Amino acid sequence: MKNVLTVLLASSISISAAYATKIKGKVLDGQTGEAIVGATVFLEQSGLSTKTQLDGSFEFKGLSAGIDKVHIRHVAYAELVREIEIKKEDTPHFKFQLTSSEQTLMEVTIKGQRNGGDDDPSARRLEKNASQVMNVVSARAIEISPDITVANVVQRVSGVSIERNSNGEGQYAILRGMDKRYNTTLVNGVKVPSPDNKYRYVPLDLFPSDMLERLEVYKSLTPNMEADAIGGVVNMVMKSAPSKLFFQANLATGYSQRYFNQDFGGFSSSAVSSKSPYELHGKNYNATAADFDRGTLNYTFKKPTPDLIGNLTVGSRYLNDRLGVILGLSYQNLYRGSHSIFYKSSVNNTNPNAIISEKDDRQYDEQQQRLGVHNKIDYRLNANHRLSFYQMFVNLNNLQLRDAVNTIYNGQYDPSIGNSELTYVTRTRKTEQQIYNGNLQGDHHFLDNRLNFRWSGVLSSARNELPQNTTISLDGIEENFQRRRTSLVNRSPVTYRWERNTDDDRAGYWDLAYRVPLAANKLELSTGGLYRDKQRSSFYNNYNLSPIASEAKYQYGVDFQDYTDLNLTVSNPTGAVRNPLTYDASEKTTAAYGMFNYENDKIQMIGGIRMEYSKQGYKLLFPDGEERPEGSRTYTEWLPSLTMKYHLDSKQQFHGAYYRALNRPGFYEVVPSRVLNEEFWERGNADLKHALADNFDLRYELFPEPSSQFLAGLFYKRIKNPIEYTFQPDEIRGQDVYYMPGNFGTANNFGVELDFIKYIQKFGVKANYTYTHSRITTPKKSRIINEVTQDLDPILVDQTRPLHGQAAHIANLSLLYKDANKGWEGQLAGSYTGSRINSVSEFLNADLWQKGFIQLDASIEKKFNAGWAVFAKANNLLNTPMELYVKGKNPENDKIAEKIVEGGNTLIRKDLYGQNYILGLRYSFKK
Repeated sequence: MKNVLTVLLASSISISAAYATKIKGKVLDGQTGEAIVGATVFLEQSGLSTKTQLDGSFEFKGLSAGIDKVHIRHVAYAELVREIEIKKEDTPHFKFQLTSSEQTLMEVTIKGQRNGGDDDPSARRLEKNASQVMNVVSARAIEISPDITVANVVQRVSGVSIERNSNGEGQYAILRGMDKRYNTTLVNGVKVPSPDNKYRYVPLDLFPSDMLERLEVYKSLTPNMEADAIGGVVNMVMKSAPSKLFFQANLATGYSQRYFNQDFGGFSSSAVSSKSPYELHGKNYNATAADFDRGTLNYTFKKPTPDLIGNLTVGSRYLNDRLGVILGLSYQNLYRGSHSIFYKSSVNNTNPNAIISEKDDRQYDEQQQRLGVHNKIDYRLNANHRLSFYQMFVNLNNLQLRDAVNTIYNGQYDPSIGNSELTYVTRTRKTEQQIYNGNLQGDHHFLDNRLNFRWSGVLSSARNELPQNTTISLDGIEENFQRRRTSLVNRSPVTYRWERNTDDDRAGYWDLAYRVPLAANKLELSTGGLYRDKQRSSFYNNYNLSPIASEAKYQYGVDFQDYTDLNLTVSNPTGAVRNPLTYDASEKTTAAYGMFNYENDKIQMIGGIRMEYSKQGYKLLFPDGEERPEGSRTYTEWLPSLTMKYHLDSKQQFHGAYYRALNRPGFYEVVPSRVLNEEFWERGNADLKHALADNFDLRYELFPEPSSQFLAGLFYKRIKNPIEYTFQPDEIRGQDVYYMPGNFGTANNFGVELDFIKYIQKFGVKANYTYTHSRITTPKKSRIINEVTQDLDPILVDQTRPLHGQAAHIANLSLLYKDANKGWEGQLAGSYTGSRINSVSEFLNADLWQKGFIQLDASIEKKFNAGWAVFAKANNLLNTPMELYVKGKNPENDKIAEKIVEGGNTLIRKDLYGQNYILGLRYSFKK
């Protein structure tokens, strides 16, 4: 009997194995059809479980035929239990649809929660349903990306490149080849002022990326949006209160590879005075050397402490979901730097090809302390009325030590001979930039939700301070270049400079919309506007401390760290506050719009017109002989727009848009100030006009699956009076040449954008490519042969070139991996930016170009049970340099030992930043 049972059991196992089968399926949102990632799929009889992948798919193998029950669970959905039949042969694919677990909320709240854009499917849905041509980066995509600031996040969007700061970090966005000046930055749909000491555009490296719920990039406008956005709009949507208790904390550390084998240069900043002697003691005070802290002349070189990055977010809803509160804190303390070789050329209108005459070898060391705080409170009075108050504060404190060795070539340069003059210039700089934004909003519904009234009261302030910016230079003749032991003498004044500017905005917004009751179609009529009062102040003061005697000698590498023993006297004891860079300015903007929104099963049309009235003025507090100490201008623009979407079917559509936009000059640009920068004189232009542009967009949009997309678009911009910085002669001062803004006729900009996202089980690809072509014509200096004298006579000729900052080719490629069952997620992200003009020269064919480059970054995350995760990020893996060059070469440069001529181009600057690494721990809790 025992043998019979054994045979029967073995036969049963054999038969089961013979008929082992597998099942596949997908889990989708029952309302939107989106794939649900990370849902748990459990088979009751077999006891097996798995999680859905990036495309919502799951798979079980080795199952026995029969009836089983499947349980599907996800934190945002009600549990689904269904009986399924597993066939002997491969079972047809299952498709399960989940319903939201928040059925008790109002319909509008469900839509708000499910359209948050905090994951990739929601971000794709926002792009699909958006009235404007736009791209969205979700909070989850930001979280698992290699990026820790908004500036680096935005470079992943199609058509966007970034301009980097001196340590290689992203700082400003360039949209569709339009320089940063043509773009607008919003927080929760409201414009924020810039702390920049010259311009309107907002440095995006101020914002830690973990503050965001999503990042939106608008490439077309509707009448209810502010029109100062020819290039586009970057809108940072900050995190809102979740429906249930949410808690998340990150703690990470890291290091820059640059400091693995070299020390970090710093200085004592604790005693740096935020105010100059003029501000502390009054305008008649005569400053002495004792009034200036010497800590900025005392340097330290040591290994930096590891980087520190932290984030805390907590939020929930109370009082039966009527009250929502969220608070977020973010802190970053980073050590970054770069090594820069800068070749100075003596380009002139006799020989426009660069002749290298000097070289600067610069070392930058920067400590960045970035703080972000934001808080939102919303209260639902009843079903029709809601109030919210949002506050945000970001602060970036940057301490920089720059050590530059300047070499002046005397004839043929040979390191073994050392026939060159040397100057060692060290600069210590403390920069603090901050933005505060407070926004009180109301949302009110009347007439059975047919009439909607929204309003906002906004108080924003931006501030920029550079206190006690100190520069010292030491002169010497090289004695032995290879050993770098050089006698140095302080002959030039030590400069102490204070700069400060503030930008304060008070604004009010209102929107009134009425839904016209129609039987089948939808029609909404709306109107609204804004009023903004902007006040700006700028302060500049400079002191020169001259050496009493030049006998004090130093040896480079021996005495370099401390110059506090210098015997100095103040040559301008009352300071140089009487200059055109100390001024007050104001701008008052009034806007109103009328708009319609019509929609049926196939077509959506949004159109209307916007009026913007601007009054801008300035007043120099110390004119110092300026011909135009005060100035003002007013102008009104009528700005039409029309957006259309045609739905081919539920997954594909055409999106077309036309809008007119403007670009206002910055205050610094219209104040007729003069300032000597390190390489050239710069000044404003009181006659500078605002720019206007007609913008056209056409995009084919395909969303084959909830998380996938294919976008193919064309864009064209025609810009009247574009604003570009060029070297221009001063009409009043004769031969003086200044780097200054001007208007240059009409410019054209057009291009093609492709955007592709696809997920297949555990793998995904995100790729985009943009081709941009632009043309602008500006005057340049040149010379022609005089037919009578045979001499070269100077002339001005027009040169047609691309817009400043426009790269012909921009591309991004990210390879994604996610194993929802084992908790692994990672990506390898590459960004390519083609060559573009970095600076415009006054001479023909002598513009300074930035060489095309690839940046490669990576990130990885491992999730554990109970909400814990470990993550790592790595940036600039290829250590790609930033290189500037001029087109053309000069035989004289072959005498220089360094090889700076390649492919017919002459290298002008090369910066290396090194790789950066971060390792962190994250904890998330959702009730």
